[in-house]
Amino acid sequence: MTDLIHEIARSLDTGAVIPYLGPDMLSLCSDLKVPATPLALAEMMTSKVSVPHKIRKRLTQAAQFIENFKHRKSVVHLMNEAFVATPAPSALHLALAGSGAGLLVDTWYDDTSAVAMAQTSAARGWAQVQGLSQSEHFGNWTGVYGADGALLPEMPKDVARLLYKPMGSHSPAGNYLVSDSDYVEVLTEIDIQTPIPAAVQAWRTGRNFLFIGCRFDDQLTRCFARQIMKRSSDRHWAVLPNEPTRMEARFLQEQNITRIEMPLAQFAQDLMQAMQPAMAA
Repeated sequence: MTDLIHEIARSLDTGAVIPYLGPDMLSLCSDLKVPATPLALAEMMTSKVSVPHKIRKRLTQAAQFIENFKHRKSVVHLMNEAFVATPAPSALHLALAGSGAGLLVDTWYDDTSAVAMAQTSAARGWAQVQGLSQSEHFGNWTGVYGADGALLPEMPKDVARLLYKPMGSHSPAGNYLVSDSDYVEVLTEIDIQTPIPAAVQAWRTGRNFLFIGCRFDDQLTRCFARQIMKRSSDRHWAVLPNEPTRMEARFLQEQNITRIEMPLAQFAQDLMQAMQPAMAA
């Protein structure tokens, strides 16, 4: 395992690996201030708005109910409240943001990765691209934002680092894919790659993905990962300390993703230690 971690560290330094982060990355933060699982987010939202008992723990269905019987603005307001605080980036957030990886994918709604990019990538220039809800931005699948949070008309050609938030993010504009209808719109087009930004499609070609803090135990997470990594290399890794479900195991095999069977905190420590020589060189 040590050799593999050193190989990943070297590949991060050369830009051959794309970090793909999930909600559990927040478990590495010392001051967790936001919901770090879909269940926690659903419970937070439904503690403030009454929804039927059977969907109170189902994030996308609960958000859809609130959207239908309150208003889309109510969903956005609840999401903004849930993610108004930003946990201080963990050491791994900072190490990945400061590595040679030109693209970093983050599939949760918090602003932690953006803060890490701002702290480590300012000199090189960076931007972020976020998924947009069709109910609010019909016809536009993504929004591009500069390091200062300003909405840009298109992807700048001189950006050295790109943060991709396919589900949206709290900052700078409160963009969220969270309700059933949000995902239905994207999933009808994702097979032909329409919602995937051209810059992401270009950068992923021939590169490896490193999945950290992710689970693939529901259809949505598998679908997004499969489509985002499309036409990349044929070798990837995922830190999965818990035994995969049957569908997760099938997905790992289909996508040639090697499972790294380590606790996330231990992997983070080992990877950062392996990255130090490369970053110092």
